[in-house]
Amino acid sequence: MLYQHFATQEEIDRAYDPMIGRDPMVLVKEWRERSEASRARHGAGLKVSLDLPYGPSLAERMDVFHADAPNVDNPQAPVHVFFHGGYWRSLSHREFSFIVDDLVKAGITVAVVNYALCPQVRFSEIVRQAQAAVAYVYRNAAELGVDPEQLSISGHSAGGHLCAMLMSTDWEGAFGLPGDIIRGALCVSGLYDLRPFPWSWLQPKLQLNGRDVQEFSPLWLPCRVPGAIKLAAGELESDEFARQMSAYGEHVAQASNQQGQTITQHLLPDVDHFSILEHYLNDGYFLKWIKGFHGL
Repeated sequence: MLYQHFATQEEIDRAYDPMIGRDPMVLVKEWRERSEASRARHGAGLKVSLDLPYGPSLAERMDVFHADAPNVDNPQAPVHVFFHGGYWRSLSHREFSFIVDDLVKAGITVAVVNYALCPQVRFSEIVRQAQAAVAYVYRNAAELGVDPEQLSISGHSAGGHLCAMLMSTDWEGAFGLPGDIIRGALCVSGLYDLRPFPWSWLQPKLQLNGRDVQEFSPLWLPCRVPGAIKLAAGELESDEFARQMSAYGEHVAQASNQQGQTITQHLLPDVDHFSILEHYLNDGYFLKWIKGFHGL
């Protein structure tokens, strides 16, 4: 077997290619149109800062959508950092602006992060950039008008993987930042075990080696950040997304060094790998959970 019960690349591809049966051109076009409209709405009120650099490379940019109606008693808004999907090799922050609208209305500033893609960079560099983005938001909280002690994260697909990696980061040892820098993490349709991907259609782009699989699979790493973790997958996705979610959830729950770590798993009905994003809007689960991270 190549991985789990999969004996061939074709089997792995079917389980891990959510675009099967979908037209990617139509899907991405819709996201781009919705996101352009969202940026226009926020830009009209001077409530968005586009392409803020958080690192030296051109890819290290983020769009920051500033919260509506900050709290009178605490004008520093909570801040939520979002990492997009695309299997670490496609898309950008610009396709995902649409997820911010209701979070901003709820009084939460949202940073939508861009990062470099494989194979232009190694897999390790994508993880480093995700860490750098969170460090930037924390260290520049005053400039951004946010409360650094009220920082949460979420990500979709590859972004869900990055969020799990951020929860495994030694923030104190590696960055000199508080170990509890992240109040809560939402990992949406994330990938936590990279072992199937060297055998998949993605390998020519990802170019994963054995060391990458070991060092960047959250399933095999300690969860160091004590913040709450919520895991979600769609009922209409391949069973592998639910299985990976369950395996990672059990791994964190059983970790002996995480006293008080809370992690919950949610298999959401009637949504697939893409429609699951609608839960950021219209009083959906993700909107409620992220507000909950911040006591809203």
